[in-house]
Amino acid sequence: MGAEDAELVARLRRRDKTAFDDVYALYHPRIFRFLQRLTGSRQLAEDLFQDTWLAAARHAGDVTEDTELGAWLFTIARNRYRSHRRWAFLDFTQRERLTHEPVDHAPSPDRSAEARAEAAAVTEAFARLAPAHREILLLVVVEGLETAQVATVLGLKPDAVRQRLSRARAELAATLETENAVARVLAPGASR
Repeated sequence: MGAEDAELVARLRRRDKTAFDDVYALYHPRIFRFLQRLTGSRQLAEDLFQDTWLAAARHAGDVTEDTELGAWLFTIARNRYRSHRRWAFLDFTQRERLTHEPVDHAPSPDRSAEARAEAAAVTEAFARLAPAHREILLLVVVEGLETAQVATVLGLKPDAVRQRLSRARAELAATLETENAVARVLAPGASR
């Protein structure tokens, strides 16, 4: 745990009135980005984001001395997402609506067509990954959490985190390779 996080934990434990604001300022972009990529929906991510911070605020004074703030917050966010998924499966109408919700893929205008196509292929492949593989890739690759922190967030042992990460990377690579093979076959001028 970094010195900044240790100081924030101590302030939270003392119930310092400004500590939670400082935690929010430090972590809110990463937590929102994690939820948005995990859900693929800005609206759903915003709802889960609010739930995450409400839960964190309710329990901020109860953190233990050795709490790693990042792991604690990502765990809360992940639990909110998992809880939502459980309820969404019970509500078939909402599930149907969520599966048809468009995902914003606004590419940068200065990128080449090839770079946009590659980015879209990775996004599509990522969306097809198993939920467990999506979340571990987000935590490790995008958010940069260490193996021990990811283990805390996911409730796994570090060896299990490394195995799941390896499987997630392999699944993503296999999906991308399959999509590339299909694209080559369907490309204009390909021999048929």
